[in-house]
Amino acid sequence: MTDTKIPVTILTGFLGSGKTTLLNRILTEQHGKRIAVIENEFGETGIDHELVIDADEEVFEMNNGCICCTVRGDLIRILGNLLKRRDRFDQVIVETTGMADPGPVAQTFFVDDDVREHYALDGIVTLVDAKHVALHLDESEECQQQIAFADVLVLNKTDLADAEDVDRVERRIRNMNAMATLLRARHAEVPLDAVIDVGGFDLARALEREPQFLEPEYPYEWAGIFRLEAGTYTLSTEAGNDETVSVAFFEHDAAEGACSRAAERAVRPWAADHEDSLGEPIVPSDVVRRLDATAPHRHELQVPRTGHYALVTEHFPEELALRLEDATGRAVAPLASKALVGAHEHDDTVSSVALSTDRDVSGERFNLWLSVLLREKGTDLFRMKGILSLAGSDRRVVFQGVHMLFDARPDRPWGDRPRRSDVVFIGRNLDREALEQGFASCLC
Repeated sequence: MTDTKIPVTILTGFLGSGKTTLLNRILTEQHGKRIAVIENEFGETGIDHELVIDADEEVFEMNNGCICCTVRGDLIRILGNLLKRRDRFDQVIVETTGMADPGPVAQTFFVDDDVREHYALDGIVTLVDAKHVALHLDESEECQQQIAFADVLVLNKTDLADAEDVDRVERRIRNMNAMATLLRARHAEVPLDAVIDVGGFDLARALEREPQFLEPEYPYEWAGIFRLEAGTYTLSTEAGNDETVSVAFFEHDAAEGACSRAAERAVRPWAADHEDSLGEPIVPSDVVRRLDATAPHRHELQVPRTGHYALVTEHFPEELALRLEDATGRAVAPLASKALVGAHEHDDTVSSVALSTDRDVSGERFNLWLSVLLREKGTDLFRMKGILSLAGSDRRVVFQGVHMLFDARPDRPWGDRPRRSDVVFIGRNLDREALEQGFASCLC
């Protein structure tokens, strides 16, 4: 996104999610920002009309520096009219109706030449009603699409729902869209900086702000690296919500990025003759264990030699009061730990698939594969994003797509940074195995 273009945020969310509350706040509070808000129907917001200081056709200027527009006509025309007042605002928020698919609105900023010249889509923000969204997720395609398209998910009205229900909703929408930033809120009270200027559609900028933006999903939620002396240790757990919990424990390194590598190792199919970095054979039963989580338990772990070890767990340690103890019963703290993008539960229809490799990608094979994929599955692919390490190129390639629209462009040189490719798909009825095989066919 260049400095000369006007950043645009699309605000969406199902009926009753709190969009009006957030918009009223933007249009009335003295936040010091100059924002043009494009609304579907002006009358729905209930804004005090005394705030309007200058009405001109469909554009209204507010006394806090904001501008409000009504979309009774074409979005492109409204955006064009706003350019006449370019010196009066710095960014734009477009609010969709509660029953709208945000995809066509996002596509406007890709397909119209005039809009693309002056505006840049910054991100899609979706408000989610924590108390009522579960009633709509299974039956409303629009509700699913609003969540799947989001760069930021605001889980709103958390004060109206039980804590367990809020956690359950958060897990479900997180599994539908593992790529989005997720915020909890009451009365849509979130920092404006968290929902505007997020760089969601400027992938290079998003990765600068959040390096784990495209991190793959794992069937685990937490990984820790420990320095342990040889001996016997105990993993103590309390009862959890599930009957069993998966835990992986194995010898590992402690270099930068060790937690992510440990998560990758914990899900990798291990052959019986595979050897670890010290030449010791590893079989699956030595890596991943299913522990009883129906009651408090103490599980014995053997550490054959002094060194660094990884502990990877299906749930966050606090959910099971999980702790690693030495022979004296003293808790052992990790040298490093990391929350992972968990994917052990999936929505039946809408989900996200993250693929990652440290191998180069053939640009020709990738373009061919993606062309076929978009032709056959484009209507079910809501969002795509990725960073590619293309064979023969010393620069990162940033790509993203909305439905069947696709854009790729070179980014900064790799330099001395490790080359790797990360790709994320969000859509309906995604075939993870087919996507993995298709991506693998593009690797050099």
